[in-house]
Amino acid sequence: MPRSAWQRFRAQPGALASAAFLLALGALALAAPWLFAESPWAMVAAPLQPPLQSLHLPLGSDLLGRDPLVGLCYGARVSLSIGLLSTLATLTLGVLVGAIAGYAGGLLDSLLMRLADVFQVIPGLFLAVILVAILEPSIFSLVLAVSLAAWPPVARIVRNEVLGLRQREFVLAARTAGLGPLHILFVEILPNALPPVLSLVGLVMAAAILGESALSFLGLGDPESMSWGAMIDSARNLARQAWWLSLWPGLAILSTVLAVHRVGEGLRIAFNVRERVAP
Repeated sequence: MPRSAWQRFRAQPGALASAAFLLALGALALAAPWLFAESPWAMVAAPLQPPLQSLHLPLGSDLLGRDPLVGLCYGARVSLSIGLLSTLATLTLGVLVGAIAGYAGGLLDSLLMRLADVFQVIPGLFLAVILVAILEPSIFSLVLAVSLAAWPPVARIVRNEVLGLRQREFVLAARTAGLGPLHILFVEILPNALPPVLSLVGLVMAAAILGESALSFLGLGDPESMSWGAMIDSARNLARQAWWLSLWPGLAILSTVLAVHRVGEGLRIAFNVRERVAP
């Protein structure tokens, strides 16, 4: 991050606190195997113990006697991994399609944008359910499903930026100097077209976390991984007598999504040139 952009980001206490929260959550998720001797599936206590009844089980226990705290930490590994991988895949696909469409123009531009229209009109959750059902639930299928549902807005933003930049003086100078189209697109144009895309980073990652939680709640998550959505799914029939079982993963999803969204907003403000020069 450029120094000036970092200074603008640091001047936003909410974004900075959210980034610190996400970093702490990521560190906790990475350290989960060392912090907890038992696996998230281990039955370590009597079932349905309320929270704050013992230091060993500060968040209580579930129907099978498992520790929700261990499940939350391992669930963070799944949610953050899918969020990061889905965001990376979405941005890569959207940026490539948008850059090629905007620079090439003509028939190729029309075909790529019609393809984006097709993916954009299909409800994201419906597309994700179909793909995960076909490919079998796994981290890969979840990342693929979320990415295919989220790339069209990124592609449209990059395309519009490239359309506005390809006739600028520095691009014409590069053509005059004999530089090839790939060099002009990826070295001269694309770095100047990326800042607006940062406004979507928080939205894409938040949508990925929510999408993974929704699929896991529907029983389409990775069966070999503990996730927050699966924890809520297993607790939905116990909402009256064991309210805490759905409360903890629900709070984890809510706080993480809000933090990701706030960091994304902070990045948008830090990098948005139009906003910085506005009176």
